[in-house]
Amino acid sequence: MRNMHQLIDPSCWTRISLLGRMKSGERNEWSSWVAGGQRGQLRGLKVVEFAHVVAGPLAGSMLADQGADVIHVEPPGSGDAARAMGPTRDGVPLWFKVAGRNKRSVTLDLHDPDGRRLAHRLVAWADVVIVTLRASRLRAWELDWEAVHRINPKAVLLQISGFGATSSQADAPGFGKVGEARSGVVHLTGFPDGPPVHTGFSHGDAVTGLMGAYAVLAALHRRANDPGFDGEWIDLALFEPLFRLVEWQVIAHDQLGVVPGRSGNQLAVAPAAVINTYLSGDGDWITVTSATLRSVLNVVRLLGLPEDEYATTAQQLAGRERLDTELRAWVGARGTDACLRAFAEAEVVASRVFTVEDIAADPVYAERGDIVTVDDPDLGPVRMQAALPHFHHEPGGVWRTGPALGQDNDLVYRDWLGLDGREFDDLERRGVI
Repeated sequence: MRNMHQLIDPSCWTRISLLGRMKSGERNEWSSWVAGGQRGQLRGLKVVEFAHVVAGPLAGSMLADQGADVIHVEPPGSGDAARAMGPTRDGVPLWFKVAGRNKRSVTLDLHDPDGRRLAHRLVAWADVVIVTLRASRLRAWELDWEAVHRINPKAVLLQISGFGATSSQADAPGFGKVGEARSGVVHLTGFPDGPPVHTGFSHGDAVTGLMGAYAVLAALHRRANDPGFDGEWIDLALFEPLFRLVEWQVIAHDQLGVVPGRSGNQLAVAPAAVINTYLSGDGDWITVTSATLRSVLNVVRLLGLPEDEYATTAQQLAGRERLDTELRAWVGARGTDACLRAFAEAEVVASRVFTVEDIAADPVYAERGDIVTVDDPDLGPVRMQAALPHFHHEPGGVWRTGPALGQDNDLVYRDWLGLDGREFDDLERRGVI
């Protein structure tokens, strides 16, 4: 059986069954993967992540969705805190089924010297290392840039922290919501007479994960094209991605001295005549946005208002409050479907504000293949987001839900890293893995 494992390329295994752990001290010879599953632009890329919860693991997920082999390292017994977060069905947490998808789960006690030595072997194996530990812990465990570069000079290290490795707060704890607050985004979100508002999901963490994956690919591009590539250290703070995305705030403050505040659904420094949400007669919220002369005139015609009073940008902005009031009354007097049909006929850009129930039933999501069904050993068939974005020639995919804790210890440590049976069994017996 072991010879069969060695013959199969580990970058293209897929799950056929979860056989579970054998009795203590015994080797489960069967992996739960056989050839044929993984695909995507990043097949053959090897990633190890010493990262938990959202930002770092999401960066790894973006790579895994496109075919990279991603090893998610977790503490024995407890695992990633994300395993216990979010909604559950029959006691089974649902969030990690998506957050951990397409990855290998191994357990490793980094407090143990033997565990750290095994971590260094993973670093030597990998093309990309993702870490979210505090700077002092990284140094103590030799998972900081200097150590990673010494172990694997060609490795790309993505280090995500609350405030960046080079700041005076390099060792301070940080979470995504604090990053959101520090970025300036929360100050801009909400209505003028209300408090600052965070979004209803892990916005800062998620955007950091996306920027982290983008940064990794930028470094890998250089590695592929620079014969002298000597590794790369990506140092990313949780507040920086959202800060970068609000493109106008720094230059407006620098050049004009302005500090934009909350403006509801309007754009703070790029006001348009119509951008708001409106409640239909059916009780649904509808977003309408018209930011060009022509598109605003389409709204004006639909409402039966005098076109000559809205012929210029200045007139449209001056009449914005009247347009908003008239449109609110117009939408409120009609059902949702009637509103959307009329908007479409008038070439007014609008959409019902979708709930997840709307998403699940929406034909455009279905036509795009944006929701896929994946078999899960605990829950059976489950639906989740597809691997995005869509590649037409070598698409990624979802070939596995989040694995059981330590499910891939055997495969990774014995087959990929080459631990012999005695060493593996000893580490397992002592709780190091």
